[in-house]
Amino acid sequence: MVSDFMSAAEQMKQQLGEGLCLAKWQQVSLHLPTGLNNSCYHPPLHQIDSDAVKINPAALHNTTHKKEQRKIMLRNERPKECSYCWTQEDLGNLSDRHYRSGEPWAAEHFDRIVNSTGDEDVTPSYVEVNFNHACNLKCSYCSPQFSSSWEDEIQRWGAYPTSEPHNDPSHFNGRRKPIPAREHNPYVDAFWEWWPTLYPKLKHFRMTGGEPLMDRNTYRVFDYVLALPNPDLHIDVTSNFSVDEALWTKYLGYVKQLCNTNIEHFMQYVSLDSANAKQAEYIRHGMDFQRVSRRTAEFLGQIPNRNSLTFIITMSNLNILGLKNLLESILDLREMYSDTYQRVWFDTPILRTPTWQSLQILPPVYASRLQDIVDWMTIKLETPEHPFRGFKDYEVQRLQRVVDWMKEGSKLDTDYVTMQRADFYRFFNEHDKRRETDFLTTFPEMREFWEQCRYYAQN
Repeated sequence: MVSDFMSAAEQMKQQLGEGLCLAKWQQVSLHLPTGLNNSCYHPPLHQIDSDAVKINPAALHNTTHKKEQRKIMLRNERPKECSYCWTQEDLGNLSDRHYRSGEPWAAEHFDRIVNSTGDEDVTPSYVEVNFNHACNLKCSYCSPQFSSSWEDEIQRWGAYPTSEPHNDPSHFNGRRKPIPAREHNPYVDAFWEWWPTLYPKLKHFRMTGGEPLMDRNTYRVFDYVLALPNPDLHIDVTSNFSVDEALWTKYLGYVKQLCNTNIEHFMQYVSLDSANAKQAEYIRHGMDFQRVSRRTAEFLGQIPNRNSLTFIITMSNLNILGLKNLLESILDLREMYSDTYQRVWFDTPILRTPTWQSLQILPPVYASRLQDIVDWMTIKLETPEHPFRGFKDYEVQRLQRVVDWMKEGSKLDTDYVTMQRADFYRFFNEHDKRRETDFLTTFPEMREFWEQCRYYAQN
C-alpha cells in the first residue's frame, strides 16, 4: 500500500522537472532575531533587507536573493544552495522538494508558479517563524543565534577550541547578534504589519525558537487566532517540553482552547533525539527527559481532538545508538493514542552543521547499524487492516535517505574526515569540562571512535 503522501510526491516529481521546487515560493522560515530567511532548513540562511521591510513587509519572504533562486528554477536549472535535494535525487531517492511540492498547500499553486517570472511578490501558505532566541537549553549542535543559553555560555567561557573556533563571541556581533526581545526589532515590527495580509492565506503557521513557549509573541498569535479562527489553518509549535511548570500550564491551557475552536489542526512538534535519557539530555543540554515524557502523555491524553504530536529526531552522529528504542516507543504511543486518525508522528532531518557532528564522519559500522533499523521498520509497516499502528512507507524511505547520505561520507577526503574527527573530540572534551558531563559514561559504546578522535586531536 503506497501512502497518499508518497504518491503525491511521486506524481509531483514528474511535473517539477529538474530544478523547480514550489517551496521557494510558498514556504518561508523567518529568523527574526537576526533578520535571516530561507525557504526550508536545507539552504543556507540569507539576510533580509531591514530597509526594504519598512516599505514592504512582504520583503521578509520575497528577498532579492530568493527571487534570483526562483528564476534559476524557472529555467529548469538547479540552484547550488539546494544541494541536499540534488544529492538525494542523484542517489535515486525522492527528495524534500518532491514531498513539499506535492503537499496541497504548495501543489495548488503549481500553474501560477510555472507561469511566473520569478520577480513577483508571493504570499506564502506555509510560514515558519522564530520570534525570539530565548531558550533554556544548550543543544550541542545549536548556536547563540538560536539560544540565549548558548549566548550566555560563550560570553562567559569564549569559543570552543575546534580547528576554527566554534561559536566565537566575536562572530556574533553587528547583524549576526540576535536582537533581544526587550529591544526594538524591525523584523518583528514588519512581521506584525504583514500579519493581517498573511493570515487569511495561511495553511500552516509554525512557531519555533529559541523556545516559543517562552516568547510573548506565541501567545499573541494564539489570542489572534482565538479571536478570528481560520478553518483552513494548521498551527504548529516546536518545543523542547522542558520549560518551567507555570509556563507549561499556561501553554497547555491555550492549546486546549485552540483545539476547541474552528481551526483545521494543531501540530505539536517535540525535539527529542534518543530514548536513552542520559544520551537525550547530553545532546540537548538542559532537557529533563522524564518531564518531556510526562508532558507528551499529558498533551496526548488531555487534548484528544484536532491535534497531533510529531517528534523531531535530528540525525547526528550521537543519536543512532538510542534511535531504535525511540522508534519503538513511538509505535507504543501510536497504539495508545491513534484511533480514528494518526496522532503520533516523527521526522528524521539530517544534521549537516556543525560538520563534526555529521553522520558522514562515523565509521562504516554505524551506517550498517542504521540500515538494520531501516530493515526492521520495513517489516513493521502499517496495513489497511491495522492503520495508524506501524510505520509509514515514506518514514522508511526518509530514513533510508539518511543511510544513503551517510554512506556518501566514504567519498570524503581523508584529511577532511580526520580534521572533523579531531574537532569532534575537541568540542565534546570542552563540552564535558564546561557542563560537567562525561562523554564516555554517557556513550560507552562509542569508546573506540572517541579514542580515535582523541588521537587525531592530539597528533
